[in-house]
Amino acid sequence: MKSYIVSALILFCAVLIETAVLSNIAFLPAVPDIVLLCSLYLSFLNGKTSGEINGFVSGVFLDFLSAAPLGFHSLYRTLIGYVFGALGSVFNSDGIVMPALYAFGATLLKAFFVWLISLLFPASPAVYRVLSLPFLFELACNTILAPLVFKFLSLFRSVLSTARRSAL
Repeated sequence: MKSYIVSALILFCAVLIETAVLSNIAFLPAVPDIVLLCSLYLSFLNGKTSGEINGFVSGVFLDFLSAAPLGFHSLYRTLIGYVFGALGSVFNSDGIVMPALYAFGATLLKAFFVWLISLLFPASPAVYRVLSLPFLFELACNTILAPLVFKFLSLFRSVLSTARRSAL
């Protein structure tokens, strides 16, 4: 239970940084998705169920702090958390290349889910234009920042892990 509370706290801080600080920097064409990177790390660390929970929680935080319809971010982030939580049992998230590849794939998956949701709900926020400067900037930033975020969060691995520790 403690790991879920700490995870939610980390996701909330990431949402605040993303919405209050990074979104107000005028010269950035798009905001790097730090929340997505934190969710990815937590999904890889703890599996599918935790990935779904962390994706949903991060989406709820973003829904409340953005102008998006309630549930918009929660829907696609829950799906991304599940997918990457399932991959966490198969692939390793250490090093530099793998987190960068995960962030690259998750950002593309996010764009696909946003596009899919926009087909179902025409009132949803604008769709990503995959070859536009803002999307390519976000894709590059997420890919570059992922190893740094994964390394930083790995410092708190023992607190964030939901695995039961055996008594010695």
